[in-house]
Amino acid sequence: MALVPFPGSQTGALQRPPPDDDDLEGVDGKMSFLEHLEELRKRIIYACVSIVIGVVACFAFIDDIMNFILAPTLRALPAGSRLIYTQPGEAFSRYVVVALLAGAGVATPFIMYQVWKFIAPGLYSNEKRLAVPFVLFSTIGFMGGAAFNHYIAFPFLMIFFASFNTPDLTFLPRLNDVFGLYTKMLLGLGVIFQMPTLVFFLAKMRVVSAQLLVSKFKFALLMFAITAAIITPTGDPVNMMIFTAPMIALYGLSIVIAWAVGPSREKLSSSDHA
Repeated sequence: MALVPFPGSQTGALQRPPPDDDDLEGVDGKMSFLEHLEELRKRIIYACVSIVIGVVACFAFIDDIMNFILAPTLRALPAGSRLIYTQPGEAFSRYVVVALLAGAGVATPFIMYQVWKFIAPGLYSNEKRLAVPFVLFSTIGFMGGAAFNHYIAFPFLMIFFASFNTPDLTFLPRLNDVFGLYTKMLLGLGVIFQMPTLVFFLAKMRVVSAQLLVSKFKFALLMFAITAAIITPTGDPVNMMIFTAPMIALYGLSIVIAWAVGPSREKLSSSDHA
């Protein structure tokens, strides 16, 4: 089956190949708009139930989870400094939010499976076999982003902010401010680290190619800079580079992945002679 570029495109983008006879049987093209909404509602309910179960389970270890999240900030604080809260319910609300985030993290594999189940009816039968890799890689990607945030990006920012502590200025960050920044960075980097997974499946479906990604690098670099400016609380080049560098590395990895899972030269040559 030959692969042809999109009309008028010189970037190497490939058309999604037409379905085989077996694929036509696996595509559910008869679902109405209301049926799609019902399917979406069902998947959202299942995902929410899994999060609730995760939250209940995480509440049993909430103190350990809080200590784990606070550790990078506490290590960065100067001697004599500590986290403070100024509203009566502020600390309690943070415990609830942490339990919710931890519960969502525990439920991530099941949530991604629900995402896959929602989009699967529109896929060919050979594409539906990618369900397990999708759940596995997307979960690993999110956890990788969370780990990068906790062990590298967030501690670096806290050390940077604490460096302005002087005898006349005491760094006493509010609990809400610290958790707000931590959550924003966690979610942002968790999504960013999905890039290789997304490219893997798009390349498998012949939607993107390594050549296309290489040709769009300068536009991707601009988007990375904008994203880093949104995520980081400061606009200085050093902190922005902390976020831009992994995005560039992930884009490079995505190019390698697209090249590796794309059509081989042998397949292309045999297709051209067919």
